[in-house]
Amino acid sequence: MAITARLTAALSWVQTGAHDLGVPSFKSALQREMIYADGTAADQADILFADTRTIVSGGTDDLDLAGALSTAFGQTITAAKIVAMMIVSKATNTTNLTIGVGTNPVVGWLGGTTPTLGPIRPGGMLLRAETGAAGICSVTAGTADILRIANAAGAAATYDIVILGRSA
Repeated sequence: MAITARLTAALSWVQTGAHDLGVPSFKSALQREMIYADGTAADQADILFADTRTIVSGGTDDLDLAGALSTAFGQTITAAKIVAMMIVSKATNTTNLTIGVGTNPVVGWLGGTTPTLGPIRPGGMLLRAETGAAGICSVTAGTADILRIANAAGAAATYDIVILGRSA
């Protein structure tokens, strides 16, 4: 089974202001596209996990990236590197999500000893990607293989997640 992926992030804007001779504006955009071919080297990925998940109020969703998750075709995922990750909190949620900590966490991309990233508020998203050989972070089975998504108390929360990785 082969993977090819194209990740595109774009932000465009128009900023206007007042001026004696009219309304000046500043219009621009920033865009970055990353292409991943099938494989385990730089600019490549051979693992894809994509899912919609729900976390109970005040609960956590621990994603084991080394042997517990499956692809859309039922193959078990055993990642050695993560190269791209996108998490989108559904706009209908009423609670915030936080990424990080937990037992045996994959946190190298967050820094520190017990780091978290958040909140990701309802309708918000997190996007992190690298094309280089190191990727975002390494995954080590049994010691650094859990990606924790925590939900604040108050209601269940649903999110979409896509992870691109390498098996070596």
